Amino acid sequence: MGKDIYLKQSSQLGNHERPQVAILDFGSQYSHLIARRVRELHVYCELYSCLVTRAELEKHEINAIILSGGPSSVYEENAPHVSPDVWALTQERGIPVLGICYGMQELAHVFGGTVALGLHHEYG
Repeated sequence: MGKDIYLKQSSQLGNHERPQVAILDFGSQYSHLIARRVRELHVYCELYSCLVTRAELEKHEINAIILSGGPSSVYEENAPHVSPDVWALTQERGIPVLGICYGMQELAHVFGGTVALGLHHEYG
């Protein structure tokens, strides 16, 4: 095995047909904990960048998507957002999406909701 295999995300190692939950990471300090908890339920999951492409997700058997938290607000100028193509994929395939913290802001923002300031700023 070459050294470069250790640099690849495990989803790039050939488990394309295995059903999985895709966790899109927006920079949360809890993304790995979310993955661990999902795996403790005997559900296979992979972490992806929140900027993952539709083409990458289409290579896999995605059964659900979890959007992690992160330090941004959806209204910030350079805030990360899920690609419109990925949203189209979720709608075409009927993939359920769970948003946690920033991930919930992203869901609300994309689907016409309003995100308002809370009393306390939290980083998730």
